[in-house]
Amino acid sequence: MKELTFGTLIAVFEEIFGPTLFWIMVITAAVITLAYFYVLIRDRAVSWHKFLRAQLSMPFGAIAAVLFVQKMTHSGFSDIGGPIDLIILLGIAAMGAVGAAILVYTFDALFLQKPDEHTN
Repeated sequence: MKELTFGTLIAVFEEIFGPTLFWIMVITAAVITLAYFYVLIRDRAVSWHKFLRAQLSMPFGAIAAVLFVQKMTHSGFSDIGGPIDLIILLGIAAMGAVGAAILVYTFDALFLQKPDEHTN
Protein backbone atom coordinates (compact mmCIF):
# COMPACT_ATOMS: atom_id res chain seq x y z
CA MET A 1 0.00 0.00 0.00
CA LYS A 2 1.84 3.06 -1.24
CA GLU A 3 -0.72 5.73 -0.43
CA LEU A 4 -3.48 6.00 2.12
CA THR A 5 -6.72 7.12 0.48
CA PHE A 6 -10.28 7.40 1.73
CA GLY A 7 -11.28 4.40 -0.40
CA THR A 8 -8.46 2.35 1.10
CA LEU A 9 -9.62 3.20 4.62
CA ILE A 10 -13.18 2.18 3.80
CA ALA A 11 -11.93 -1.11 2.34
CA VAL A 12 -9.86 -1.83 5.46
CA PHE A 13 -12.72 -1.05 7.82
CA GLU A 14 -15.12 -3.18 5.76
CA GLU A 15 -12.61 -6.01 5.97
CA ILE A 16 -12.29 -5.69 9.75
CA PHE A 17 -15.97 -5.26 10.64
CA GLY A 18 -17.68 -6.71 7.60
CA PRO A 19 -19.55 -4.48 5.14
CA THR A 20 -22.93 -4.71 6.87
CA LEU A 21 -21.73 -3.92 10.39
CA PHE A 22 -19.42 -1.16 9.13
CA TRP A 23 -22.17 0.69 7.26
CA ILE A 24 -24.61 0.22 10.16
CA MET A 25 -22.01 1.83 12.44
CA VAL A 26 -21.47 4.70 9.99
CA ILE A 27 -25.21 5.36 9.66
CA THR A 28 -25.73 5.12 13.43
CA ALA A 29 -22.89 7.57 14.08
CA ALA A 30 -24.33 9.99 11.51
CA VAL A 31 -27.83 9.82 13.02
CA ILE A 32 -26.52 10.38 16.57
CA THR A 33 -24.36 13.29 15.38
CA LEU A 34 -27.32 14.92 13.61
CA ALA A 35 -29.46 14.43 16.72
CA TYR A 36 -26.70 16.04 18.82
CA PHE A 37 -26.61 19.08 16.53
CA TYR A 38 -30.42 19.23 16.67
CA VAL A 39 -30.30 19.30 20.48
CA LEU A 40 -27.64 22.02 20.52
CA ILE A 41 -29.62 24.16 18.06
CA ARG A 42 -32.92 23.53 19.83
CA ASP A 43 -31.60 24.35 23.31
CA ARG A 44 -29.34 27.20 22.11
CA ALA A 45 -26.96 26.41 24.98
CA VAL A 46 -25.05 23.56 26.52
CA SER A 47 -26.64 22.16 29.65
CA TRP A 48 -23.81 21.69 32.12
CA HIS A 49 -25.77 19.06 34.10
CA LYS A 50 -26.15 16.93 30.99
CA PHE A 51 -22.55 17.65 30.04
CA LEU A 52 -21.32 16.35 33.41
CA ARG A 53 -23.33 13.14 33.03
CA ALA A 54 -21.95 12.77 29.53
CA GLN A 55 -18.38 13.19 30.79
CA LEU A 56 -18.93 10.52 33.43
CA SER A 57 -19.78 8.07 30.65
CA MET A 58 -16.52 8.68 28.80
CA PRO A 59 -14.35 6.04 30.54
CA PHE A 60 -17.00 3.40 29.84
CA GLY A 61 -17.14 4.41 26.18
CA ALA A 62 -13.35 4.24 25.90
CA ILE A 63 -13.20 0.75 27.41
CA ALA A 64 -16.14 -0.47 25.31
CA ALA A 65 -14.57 0.82 22.08
CA VAL A 66 -11.23 -0.85 22.76
CA LEU A 67 -12.84 -4.16 23.72
CA PHE A 68 -15.15 -4.03 20.68
CA VAL A 69 -12.29 -3.46 18.24
CA GLN A 70 -10.20 -6.18 19.89
CA LYS A 71 -13.11 -8.59 19.61
CA MET A 72 -13.66 -7.75 15.94
CA THR A 73 -9.96 -8.09 15.09
CA HIS A 74 -9.53 -11.27 17.18
CA SER A 75 -6.65 -9.71 19.12
CA GLY A 76 -5.79 -8.94 22.71
CA PHE A 77 -3.53 -6.70 24.75
CA SER A 78 -0.69 -9.20 24.36
CA ASP A 79 -0.76 -8.55 20.59
CA ILE A 80 0.34 -4.92 20.97
CA GLY A 81 3.62 -4.90 19.08
CA GLY A 82 4.97 -1.38 19.09
CA PRO A 83 4.35 2.32 19.53
CA ILE A 84 1.97 2.59 16.57
CA ASP A 85 -0.27 -0.11 18.05
CA LEU A 86 -0.43 1.82 21.31
CA ILE A 87 -1.19 5.07 19.48
CA ILE A 88 -4.01 3.38 17.54
CA LEU A 89 -5.36 1.85 20.77
CA LEU A 90 -5.37 5.26 22.48
CA GLY A 91 -7.06 6.80 19.43
CA ILE A 92 -9.78 4.16 19.54
CA ALA A 93 -10.26 4.82 23.25
CA ALA A 94 -10.48 8.57 22.66
CA MET A 95 -13.05 8.15 19.89
CA GLY A 96 -15.07 5.78 22.08
CA ALA A 97 -15.00 8.26 24.94
CA VAL A 98 -16.16 11.17 22.79
CA GLY A 99 -18.81 9.01 21.12
CA ALA A 100 -20.17 7.89 24.49
CA ALA A 101 -20.33 11.49 25.72
CA ILE A 102 -22.22 12.63 22.62
CA LEU A 103 -24.58 9.66 22.86
CA VAL A 104 -25.34 10.21 26.56
CA TYR A 105 -25.81 13.98 26.16
CA THR A 106 -28.13 13.51 23.19
CA PHE A 107 -30.12 10.70 24.82
CA ASP A 108 -30.49 12.75 27.99
CA ALA A 109 -31.67 15.83 26.08
CA LEU A 110 -34.10 13.97 23.83
CA PHE A 111 -35.60 11.34 26.14
CA LEU A 112 -34.93 12.19 29.79
CA GLN A 113 -35.51 15.95 29.75
CA LYS A 114 -38.77 17.38 31.02
CA PRO A 115 -40.76 19.18 28.27
CA ASP A 116 -40.31 22.70 29.74
CA GLU A 117 -36.62 22.22 30.62
CA HIS A 118 -34.85 23.23 27.39
CA THR A 119 -32.04 25.36 28.83
CA ASN A 120 -30.46 24.28 32.05
